Amino acid sequence: MKMISKNIRHLRHLKGLTQETLADDLSVTRSRISSYEEGRSAPTIEMLIQLSDYFKLPIDILLRNDLTKATDSSFIEVGNQRVLFPITVDNDNNNLIEVIPVKASAGYLEGYDDPEYIEQLEKIKLPFLPTGKHRAFPIKGDSMLPMKSGSYVVGRFVENRNDIVSGKTYVLITLNDGMVYKRVYNHIKEKNALLLVSDNSAYQPYEVYIDEVLELWEFTCSINTQEYSEQELKISSIINMFNELGVELKALEKLQR
Repeated sequence: MKMISKNIRHLRHLKGLTQETLADDLSVTRSRISSYEEGRSAPTIEMLIQLSDYFKLPIDILLRNDLTKATDSSFIEVGNQRVLFPITVDNDNNNLIEVIPVKASAGYLEGYDDPEYIEQLEKIKLPFLPTGKHRAFPIKGDSMLPMKSGSYVVGRFVENRNDIVSGKTYVLITLNDGMVYKRVYNHIKEKNALLLVSDNSAYQPYEVYIDEVLELWEFTCSINTQEYSEQELKISSIINMFNELGVELKALEKLQR
């Protein structure tokens, strides 16, 4: 029960609570909380349920995982539940990037909030990335040309859905479509949804309700596993030119109205 003792003390500190305040919130005595934190007694099943409800964490996480390295940013909202978001660090306390392999990408939907699943993933370190929690996702298909199938997109976790910037690309984990990489347009205020657009015009845009989005990762860099041919680079330049022209034409249309 050493783990639960450390976890209760650490979670209390994270919330800025005294033992007396936590005891009042849980309708127990301060000495009882002190006894738990010092390992002199173990919480009953009923108390574990109370602690689970209070800290919004599953009981098995409280019992089996060391949460002392967790900070406020180590927790995320998934739907209406607050669950543990595993942070992986190296010996120098630097955040590591978990890599979702192609073969395991289908199972990510079921394991994204499971610390044991995350711990088993391969890790890499890219020191040039901005601050934040990053993860690398495999890209399939040709919907986001010139990004090739088999490439990896490294994304930074987006905690607040209000921070979504229209026109930027994101990796989304959704209830119905699984893992997708798209250009996103924020329609939350108007429709409570996001518009997902492929850079390849052969694919039609579609909307996904924000409640169906389990995770959102903003693009920070890509890792290509294949070299681009000269022809592909020319096509990419042409596509970018037309995209820029489209933006300019839209701006002109607004001015003429």
